[in-house]
Amino acid sequence: MARALRESIDRLELTTKVTLAVLALASGVYTYLGVRGLLDGSASIVFFGAIIYSAAVSVGIYAFWTYLMRFLPLMRERGGRRALWAAMGIGSIMIVAMSSWLNAAALAGSAALEQHLANTVEDYTQDLDAAHNNALAAQSLLPDIQMAAERFSRLADEERSSGALTGTSGSGTVVQLLNQMSQQLRGLADEVAASRERVKSLFDQGSEHLASMRRLVSASGPIDPRANSFAEEAVSLAGVIASLQQTSVAPAVKRAAEDLSLSFIAPVADGDDADLRQRQTAVVGNVAQAVQAQSAALATAADNILSEPPVQPKRFVPLSTPEAVLLYASDFLPSWAGAISIDLLPAVLVLMLVAVHGAIRHHEDPDVDEHAMTAGDMLVAMRLYERMRAADPARAAEPAVLAPAEATASAARDPETTEPRNITTLTPKGGAPSQHGGHGNVSS
Repeated sequence: MARALRESIDRLELTTKVTLAVLALASGVYTYLGVRGLLDGSASIVFFGAIIYSAAVSVGIYAFWTYLMRFLPLMRERGGRRALWAAMGIGSIMIVAMSSWLNAAALAGSAALEQHLANTVEDYTQDLDAAHNNALAAQSLLPDIQMAAERFSRLADEERSSGALTGTSGSGTVVQLLNQMSQQLRGLADEVAASRERVKSLFDQGSEHLASMRRLVSASGPIDPRANSFAEEAVSLAGVIASLQQTSVAPAVKRAAEDLSLSFIAPVADGDDADLRQRQTAVVGNVAQAVQAQSAALATAADNILSEPPVQPKRFVPLSTPEAVLLYASDFLPSWAGAISIDLLPAVLVLMLVAVHGAIRHHEDPDVDEHAMTAGDMLVAMRLYERMRAADPARAAEPAVLAPAEATASAARDPETTEPRNITTLTPKGGAPSQHGGHGNVSS
C-alpha cells in the first residue's frame, strides 16, 4: 500500500503543479480587476500598477502553497510541524488581506454598488416622507382656524341681527370686534391653505427625483456612469427636502396666534346709554378672553408641531467597488466564499498530502529507509562496501562473506558444476566453519 501511495503522489505531481498555477492565475486576474478600481491616475499608470500587483499576488500564492506542499507532509518532528501549521495560518490570513477581498470586489463589486444605491434611495425616500409629513402637519391646524373664524363671524351676525350678546341689535362695537377677529383668523387660514399647494409641488418634484434614482439603480450597463448620475439626482433631492423643511407654516401659525392675543385692543363702548355701554364692555371682555383662549390653543398646537425633530437629509457618499463590498459583505457571502476559496483551495491539497504521507509512514518502518531504495541505490551500496573492504587490509585478507541469496545465485551461475556441492561459509573468529552437505544448503 505504501508503494502504491508513493507512486500515486509521483504521478499526481504534475497535476498538482498545474492546479496551483491555474488557481494562482485566476486569483491574479480577479485581483487585477479589483485593484484597478482603487488606483487613480492615467490609464497606463493604472494598468501597469494593477498588472504588477496582480502578478506579485499570483507568484506569492503559488510559491507559498508549493513550499507547504513540499515541506509540511514530510515533517515528522512535532515542533517543526507546529511551526509550519502556524506559517500556513499566517499566510492564509495575508492572502485574504492582499487578494481575497479584491477578488470579492471583482466578483460582486457592481452588485455591491447597486446595493449601496438602493439603500440610499430608501433613506432618501424616508427623508422625503418625513419632511412632507412635517410640512403637512400645520395643515391639521386649518380646520381649527376656520372653525374659530366661522364662530366669530356667526356671533357678529347674530349680534347684528338680534343683539344676541348685548341685547341690542345693530352694528356697534361688539360686531366690529367680532368681525375683526374673524378676518384675522380667515387670513391665517388662507395662508395655511396656500402652503398646501407649495408642499404638494415640492413633494411631486422630490418624487420625480426618486423615480429617476430608482431607474438608475435597476438599469443595465456599467455602474460608474449610473453612480455619477445618481449623485446628481441625490443632490437635487436633498435641496427639495430642505425646501420642504422651510415650507412648513407652523412657525407662522404660532406667530399669528401670539399676535392675535397680544395685539388685541378692546374698543370703547359706543352705546347710546350707560346700560348699553356697560353691556358692551362686558361682552368685549368675554371676547378678549375667547381670543386669548383661541390664541393659546393655536400656539400650543404649533409648538407640538415644531417640537418634532427636523429632517436632516442624508448625504450621498460615493463608494468604490472594494469599499462597497466591505460595507455590504453580509449581503454577498457567496461571492466572498468563492473569492476566498480560489486562494485557499490549495490548503485542502496540503491536508490531503499530509494524510497520505501519514498513511505511508504508518505502513512503513519509520527507522528503515530501504522502502524507498531503488536498484541503483543497492548497486551503489555494494560498490561502497567493496571499496571499504579493499581499503581495510584486515578485511581484504578475509574471503568475502556471501549472503544466502548471493551463494545460491553463485551456484546457479557455475557452468562446471551440475551436481550439488557443499558450501562452506566463514564464521566469526573463535568459531569453527560448518560443513553442509546435500543440495546446496547455505549457512551464515
